[in-house]
Amino acid sequence: MSKKPTLCIAILTLNEERRIAQCIQSAHFADQIVVVDSGSKDDTVAIAQSMGAKVHSHPDWQGFAEQRNRLIQHCNADYIFFLDADEQIPAELATEIIEAVQSQAQLTWEVLWNQVAYGKALTLMKSTGGVQRMFPMANLLRFEGLVHEKAILQNPQTPVRKFKHRLWHYSRETVYGSLQKLAQYAQLGAAKRAEKGKSGGVLRGFASALNSFIQLYIFRRGFLCGAEGFLFCFFIALECFFRYAMLKYDREYLTASVKR
Repeated sequence: MSKKPTLCIAILTLNEERRIAQCIQSAHFADQIVVVDSGSKDDTVAIAQSMGAKVHSHPDWQGFAEQRNRLIQHCNADYIFFLDADEQIPAELATEIIEAVQSQAQLTWEVLWNQVAYGKALTLMKSTGGVQRMFPMANLLRFEGLVHEKAILQNPQTPVRKFKHRLWHYSRETVYGSLQKLAQYAQLGAAKRAEKGKSGGVLRGFASALNSFIQLYIFRRGFLCGAEGFLFCFFIALECFFRYAMLKYDREYLTASVKR
């Protein structure tokens, strides 16, 4: 008989004491849960350890890709599923993941999000697209990129399959937290574009922000989700604007900004 295939759920953390318990609880069906912590100052590490996760501290931040590469190094399973600390796996998706692992298929799996913002589930809003989250370990070489990092595979032609059920994503709980995330992701996005030699500016940022807001609020039905839907779409549009503003006015500081 062939060996039963195993699954590792890999989680990145940084000051996630509010969400990490629910995140790990939703991952308890996995054979291994690994956490790479980026230097939390709160109780994230203690909570994760108390829930049975194997926690490894790597506070020398070198970008999201490098932290995911460290997760890979600590994983001892046939398949790896990457879960963010502000996400939860519902029971229906957990069943799908288990079935995918048991099939031993050599695929890459994408998952969609159900967004939860400012205390409201934005279920009437269409998903903004899939993110690749589960891979056979034998096919996953590494990740590259400062933000929205990309998986580099042994076989680049690996077929991609999308899970039917969605992750719950608690990405924006407060306006203050959204402002913090806005600054972080606008800065990282600007640095990524600066590396490619792209140019920025106010008009370029305004065009990007307007396009993003129209796509999210109108075509992806954010308007059906009330004030919470408006805030969600508005903050993403602001991120687009400041990304290009930083690319022009903060260019000389961008390289340093991605190194803590």
